[in-house]
Amino acid sequence: MSRVTDIERADTETTRGVLALAEALADGSREALSECYRRWGPLVMGIASRSLGSRQDAEDVTQQVFVSAWQSRGTLRPSESALPAWLIGIARRRVADEYARRARAARTSNKVAANRVDGSQVQDLEAVDRLVDRVLLREAVDQLSEPRRTVLNLAYVEDRTQEDIARHLDLPLGTVKSHMRRGLLQLRRDLLQGREGGDR
Repeated sequence: MSRVTDIERADTETTRGVLALAEALADGSREALSECYRRWGPLVMGIASRSLGSRQDAEDVTQQVFVSAWQSRGTLRPSESALPAWLIGIARRRVADEYARRARAARTSNKVAANRVDGSQVQDLEAVDRLVDRVLLREAVDQLSEPRRTVLNLAYVEDRTQEDIARHLDLPLGTVKSHMRRGLLQLRRDLLQGREGGDR
């Protein structure tokens, strides 16, 4: 029971710190922006790198994300979970923008007629969104605290039962169920906010 209590206490302290940081950024603190970059720059870089397959493009997108975050800080609605999801949402849009740029460059290099009616761009952007969703899901799971991260990986990547996970991790079955439920709720909240943040 003490392990669960310690995890919940750590989660509470983390969310309070993120809330204070979100409020500072929304108020125009450059120090808060620097702290956001320190905390979530590697996450944004990872999303961009996995999505784009190019370190140079990923670095450019990461820079664009934090420039956009500063410029649009007035749209941030501080809460205990909004800040990282908001940044991920911006990353989603910048990755999609880069894919659109690549598509335009490819069409130009192939000398496609400018007045040609073609639905491929819409399809391409939908494929990009699905790709980013998959990357975001992997990244979001990686950001979960332990043992939630391991529990969800065992359940949904290795397809293990809750009873098997409990035995494997030497945890009570009720604790495993609790971590699965809370972990899924956190993922759902973060991913939904990430998508909403990308549309702001």
